[in-house]
Amino acid sequence: MSDLGLQRIDLFAPPFRGHLHPILAMGRELKAAGYSVCVFSTASAQADIESSGLEAFIFSGIDDSALLRVVNPSGQIGRSPRKLKQQFEAVLVFFRLLNDELQSIYQDRHVDLIIADFTLAPVVLYANKHHLRCWTSLPSPCVLECKDGPPAYFGGLQPKKGKHYQLYYYLARKLVQLFKQSLFYLNRKTIKQMGLESVYREDGSERIYSHEKILCLADPRLEFATQWPKAAEFIGPQLYSPNTAVESLQNLTAPSFIQGKRHVLVTLGTHLDWHKQALWQALQSVCPHFDDVVFHFSNGGAELNKPRSTERCMRYQYINYKQHINSYDLVLHHGGAGIMYHCLQAGIPAIIYPVDYDQFDHAARLAFYGYGLWLKDLKNLKAVLEEALKKESVSQPALHLSSLPTLLELIQKVKGEPESP
Repeated sequence: MSDLGLQRIDLFAPPFRGHLHPILAMGRELKAAGYSVCVFSTASAQADIESSGLEAFIFSGIDDSALLRVVNPSGQIGRSPRKLKQQFEAVLVFFRLLNDELQSIYQDRHVDLIIADFTLAPVVLYANKHHLRCWTSLPSPCVLECKDGPPAYFGGLQPKKGKHYQLYYYLARKLVQLFKQSLFYLNRKTIKQMGLESVYREDGSERIYSHEKILCLADPRLEFATQWPKAAEFIGPQLYSPNTAVESLQNLTAPSFIQGKRHVLVTLGTHLDWHKQALWQALQSVCPHFDDVVFHFSNGGAELNKPRSTERCMRYQYINYKQHINSYDLVLHHGGAGIMYHCLQAGIPAIIYPVDYDQFDHAARLAFYGYGLWLKDLKNLKAVLEEALKKESVSQPALHLSSLPTLLELIQKVKGEPESP
């Protein structure tokens, strides 16, 4: 570590907006404070990084389209151990490529701090091996293993009292650990080459996350757990949408709003392409029952062959949350961390329709605290929309972020300090 303290900070993110945009938000904050910042990602992220005013380093050996096919599959992954195992082993191929890139990047590059999205575990492993200071960025803290509260990835468990529920949560946590350790054992040769000798440290924390700082980009009052790993530090959501996300798309039409009508945004984010048509058809079928409502369906950037719209049910290629979220009366979303916090911050009620991954856990939290209605079956879309459009049915979201430290404050604390062992 330089005696001058932290000066050069490298940030790593995959090209997917839910992971990239929080990294860009942090990068812009750091650059504005005078730090030398570089963002590392794949080619499809380059325009977004550069339009954010940040230096971009693009990996030369990773194929974006191949990566997208792995993380945006043609069907639900769900809780199928077989599908999870297949996806994990496919991701390992990219992890090996990333590990090779890291060897090349840091052969003659000095850096004071690395901040890596939690999906890029090889960055943390490489940093540990080469004694580089590295923090993890985590937009979805619910996936972090804690000592209390219902665990993630069980269809959206909510807190319940009673010894039998506590026993169930305990056994569920053990099942998650057993599954992770099984994956490690089955792929131990490849994984150990990247520097991971075991899944857990002696204190029970996971080695794929930074041992020094896990930046939880969320409001802790929205979470169920209270006993977090020692490295976890909540700094609130990091929301940012670069203009390039709009400008780079071809034939893009900006959403139009009709005076006197209520507007509902419907989005499944940038993944889940396999389910968007089903939601779109369900939306079209219920639209005639809501005379005073205009529905805007975002395709999440996926190309549309031609505009598909009726007068009050419009399908757009992409709708920029930051630019337009305040124009909506209600948002129906999939439970992605980004859109969830855009709604919470803007005070807009939501319907959550989770489809895969940690989306069920976000739905569980919003429904538990009364900040949204959980749509569990598209057959109930009309009834849930009717309920959500009643103003008293959903509580006004209230975030509690003022007491949280900022990223800059955390960095100031460690300036000049050696990295903890």
